[in-house]
Amino acid sequence: MEEILKYFPELTETQIKQFKMLEVLYQDWNAKINVISRKDIEALYLKHVLHSLAIAKVQRFSPGTHILDVGTGGGFPGIPLAILFPETHLYLIDVILKKINVVKAIAEEIGLKNVKAEQLRAENAKGDYDFIVSRAVTNMPDFVSWVKGKIKKQNKHVLKNGILYLKGGDLTEELMSFPMAMQYNIADFFEDEFFETKKVVHLPLT
Repeated sequence: MEEILKYFPELTETQIKQFKMLEVLYQDWNAKINVISRKDIEALYLKHVLHSLAIAKVQRFSPGTHILDVGTGGGFPGIPLAILFPETHLYLIDVILKKINVVKAIAEEIGLKNVKAEQLRAENAKGDYDFIVSRAVTNMPDFVSWVKGKIKKQNKHVLKNGILYLKGGDLTEELMSFPMAMQYNIADFFEDEFFETKKVVHLPLT
């Protein structure tokens, strides 16, 4: 939790309370359903919450922004972003129902009013979004094929509407067909060595 406050010192009391609640809730759910790998649960704030919030260091979302989180798993990056940006609308989808049930339970427990979660394939998601976020669910060409046509035409942020993707390692080959893609090194925002090879990739789709 200290890591969150270190990099996001402007949090309100409500946001701090919500972030603090995540640890106990995820530990409790993880004991029943393996939502997060056993070795990562001890580093929940670093490897999941803070990693998710790296997107906010690349682009802060305006009130009213609509975001689709594809392959959310246990709610990442969607739940941390929903806490940080309470006036945005997040739609969290995953093909695994038990994980979506955990997301719904946690969102309700911490009082998130701006999250909708559903068991759904990305190709079947309805609506238009300012941004589509995800955490390394597949390679970029496949991901783009899943979500193209779901991006709003009207831009209202510094970054153009499109994909904000959390991924690690050398992405040169994967992004070769996407010359507009920009890579942001998370290590430029957060000090821990965990982030050394991790990136936020922005791919405009408008």
